[in-house]
Amino acid sequence: MSSKVITSTPANTPHPIGPYNHIAKVGQFISIGGTAGVNPATGKLAGPDAYSQTKQILESFKVMLESVGSDLNQIIHVNVFLKDMKDFGSMNRGYIEKMGEHRPARTVIGVNELPKPDVLLTMNLTAVTGT
Repeated sequence: MSSKVITSTPANTPHPIGPYNHIAKVGQFISIGGTAGVNPATGKLAGPDAYSQTKQILESFKVMLESVGSDLNQIIHVNVFLKDMKDFGSMNRGYIEKMGEHRPARTVIGVNELPKPDVLLTMNLTAVTGT
């Protein structure tokens, strides 16, 4: 059986707002929990729109994945939780800019509210290690 590793959030990514770690790894599988578009340098949202927040989330995912031997191209599934489906196009624009040609499976879910004020979306993912 593969060993389970819970990893602390890298210093240059947003820290969880609750009693959890962002990254868990079992064997080659990596799970990253709900992440908002918070700029780790300022502790504030990367912008007031879904486009900016999406790009920041994916930048945080990049750093988190690299900390456990993976990268954005190793993502196999993403869940997106949007407060307003009107932001779908803006989210997609930021998503395409950061993900490039890699198109993992994805689910987009409309939610009523999110725990951090002014957050327009959060994402979580499943990935594999790069080796």
